[in-house]
Amino acid sequence: MSESRHSSKSVYALIGEAAIARLIAAFYRRVKDDPVLRPLYPEADLAAAERRLRLFVVQYFGGPSDYSAERGHPRLRMRHAPFAIGRAERDAWVAAMLAALDEAQIGEPAYSEMRQYFENAATFLINRPDLTLHEPKP
Repeated sequence: MSESRHSSKSVYALIGEAAIARLIAAFYRRVKDDPVLRPLYPEADLAAAERRLRLFVVQYFGGPSDYSAERGHPRLRMRHAPFAIGRAERDAWVAAMLAALDEAQIGEPAYSEMRQYFENAATFLINRPDLTLHEPKP
């Protein structure tokens, strides 16, 4: 995506690669300490996962297409299929990413565009129904 949906410049053009790198680093610091998210990220792959997310976010928000050059089409649902992602995992991921957006001091209009994308993408990746949603209420 080279143009932002809400502004005349892409998010990448507005905030730059250094801000995205700060954002992703702040997110992964939270992953390391989050009891819901940590099991989804194998220790041996943690640094590589951080790099892949950084490359993806750079590309998605209008920067260089290094992610696709290395890995091909993002295929987010397929790549996340091995991980059990329910509402709790989605909500923990979004909370960590929103806190990282704040820590990285991502300003408007980039903040709102990124927040909307991250919330929607996290919801899209849910691949496990939460049993609590189907249980009768007492």
